[in-house]
Amino acid sequence: MQDLNDILYFSEVVRHGGFAAAGRALRLPKSKLSRRVAQLETRLGVRLIERSSRRFRVTETGRSFHENCRSALDTVERAEAQIAAAQAEPRGSVRFSCPSGLLELVSPLLPGFLRKYPLVDIRILVADRPVDLIAEDVDVALRVRVSLTTDAALAMRSVGRSRRILLASPAFANGLGDVRDIEALGSLPMLSSNEDEGAQSWELEGPDRRTYRLVNKPRLGCSSFVALKEAAIAGLGVAFIPDHIAVEALRTGRLVRLFPGWHGEEGIVHLVFTNRTGLPAPVRAWIDHLAEGFRDRALFQMPWR
Repeated sequence: MQDLNDILYFSEVVRHGGFAAAGRALRLPKSKLSRRVAQLETRLGVRLIERSSRRFRVTETGRSFHENCRSALDTVERAEAQIAAAQAEPRGSVRFSCPSGLLELVSPLLPGFLRKYPLVDIRILVADRPVDLIAEDVDVALRVRVSLTTDAALAMRSVGRSRRILLASPAFANGLGDVRDIEALGSLPMLSSNEDEGAQSWELEGPDRRTYRLVNKPRLGCSSFVALKEAAIAGLGVAFIPDHIAVEALRTGRLVRLFPGWHGEEGIVHLVFTNRTGLPAPVRAWIDHLAEGFRDRALFQMPWR
C-alpha cells in the first residue's frame, strides 16, 4: 500500500517546481523530499522526475500521475473541510416556512435554539400554502400531508403524526345531551377550514373502520385553525381541526371532544429541505432541534387518540 505522505511530497515538489522550493513550503529538508520521491518511484517502477544538479523535469508519466494525485488530495482536503465546518459553531441565517396552525408548536422551541446558537438567526415565513423552497429561498419548511410525496430535489424528515378531531366547548357539548350517533352531527353548526361558499363535506373514520361523510353549509369558514379553535371555545359550533392545535384547550377543559371514536385521516408532520450534500450548519442544527423538541414534548402522542 502506498504511503500517502510520499504522494503528498511528490505532488508538492511538482507544484513548486523543485525540491528546494517544496522543502521551504513544507518546512522539510530537501534531502528528505528527494529520498521519499525516489522511494515512491522505486515502488511504482517508473521515473516520475528527471533531476540533476542543473535540471529538473517532470516526465510524461509523472505529469499524468500528478494530476491523479492532485485530484485525490483535493478530495481529502474537501472532506477535512466538511468535518471542520460541521464541528464549528453554526452561524448564519435560517429561512423557515411554517403553517399558521403549527406555529404554536414551534414558538416555544425558538428561545432554546437561539440561546444555544447565538450566532444563528431565524426568519419565519408563516404561510398556509405550499411553499416553493427553491423559488422562495426557503431552507426548511414544516408541512402536514397524508403521504410523503415530493420532488427529487427535496429531502424529508418525519417528526410526528396528526389527525383532525371533532371539538366543541363544554357548554355546547352539554347541550347535546347523550347523543352518540354520528349522524346527529349533520344538524349541528360547522366551523370549517374551507372558505368556499355553499355546502361542504367532512370525511370521517370511526369504529370498525366505518366511514361517514358530513355534508353541511358551515356557519364559519376560515383557513386559520387557530381562529376555528377560538370560535369553538366560544361555543359557536363544531370544529374539525388537527388535534395538535387544541392541545392546551383540551388539557384545560376549554374544549372537549365530540364523538371521540371518530376522526379524520391521519397526516404526517414533516420537515422538507433542499436535498444537497452538506447542509449548512445552522440549517442542520435547526432541523435537529425541531425534531428533538417535538419528540421530547410528545406533541403528537395524544392520550385521547
